[in-house]
Amino acid sequence: MSTVRINLWSGPRNVSTALMYSFAQRSDTRVVDEPLYAHYLRVSDADHPGKAEVIDAMIGDGERVVSEVILGSCDRPVLFCKQMAHHLVAINRDFLAETVNVLLIRDPVQMLPSLGQNLTNPILRDTGLAMQAALYQQLLDLGQQPPVLEAKALLLNPRQVLSQLCEQIGIPFDPHMLAWSPGARPEDGVWAKYWYHNVHQSTGFDQYRAKNEPFPPRLLRLLAECKPHYALLAEKAIGDWVIGDFDRLNHPIPNHPIPNHPIPNHPITQSPNPQSPIAQYPIPNHPIPNHLISILRKLAAIGRRSYNQRLHIDCGERSHSGLVRGPGKLVTDEVRGFKSHPLRH
Repeated sequence: MSTVRINLWSGPRNVSTALMYSFAQRSDTRVVDEPLYAHYLRVSDADHPGKAEVIDAMIGDGERVVSEVILGSCDRPVLFCKQMAHHLVAINRDFLAETVNVLLIRDPVQMLPSLGQNLTNPILRDTGLAMQAALYQQLLDLGQQPPVLEAKALLLNPRQVLSQLCEQIGIPFDPHMLAWSPGARPEDGVWAKYWYHNVHQSTGFDQYRAKNEPFPPRLLRLLAECKPHYALLAEKAIGDWVIGDFDRLNHPIPNHPIPNHPIPNHPITQSPNPQSPIAQYPIPNHPIPNHLISILRKLAAIGRRSYNQRLHIDCGERSHSGLVRGPGKLVTDEVRGFKSHPLRH
């Protein structure tokens, strides 16, 4: 029997365990929880809760994990391995060519405060984001098109995102993936008591709730390191393309640092070089509201995309939705005065 072998390359606090529970509801799927964790703890200097217990409970040789678990025998048509991207160190990666690889990311503004509750002094390595960005390119070089899931998009519309994911990886969508019984699962790693309290209370994907607490100042430097890696991958994400707290932290609303300017003189719409890749919007000459400036920046950033892509922008006071219709067309639903404008890039 041929087995579809799925590696979910996530970072911590990314609803990855909920996604593992989701796949565990499929009758055709066997799930495995972070099989490379003991290997990672053995070869790195990472200090995680329950480190000795994890190492004692699992296979610590990464090459054995690959041959016996990831590529080993499986009694189901689908094998789903929930993985942490930063566990993929000091190991031969040739096996990636034999597996279906999926990336799961989360806005670091949302993720880092949660991670900081479990790790005293988290560093970029602990987030997995840098490894995910590098892994994405490596998978492209292998000829793969790895799906990217964004946690907020998944929570906002799990049926849509999971349906698209299943279609991309070549398995049928199963509605049972949307709900499960509360409590622990037998596949949980021994570290569950440190990390899985919330998912054990769940019966499905929780409704998305943005964190409203002030961002911890001690994590701001780490946030700056995370931003470019997250931005690179978020652009590829399945489902509604979500821009939310990540942008809001950069550009507080309503106190946007950029004053009102007439459109022709706005740096977003004018470039000294006609061949510049900056998208230019032929919009009538009138002042632009501050709360739309950051939105236009994001639209300019995605203007180079050449395929249909749903866009949702959450800017605090109001939300905006639209469709990037390639090549170089933007159709917005809710931003008045910005309909069907061509983007030059």
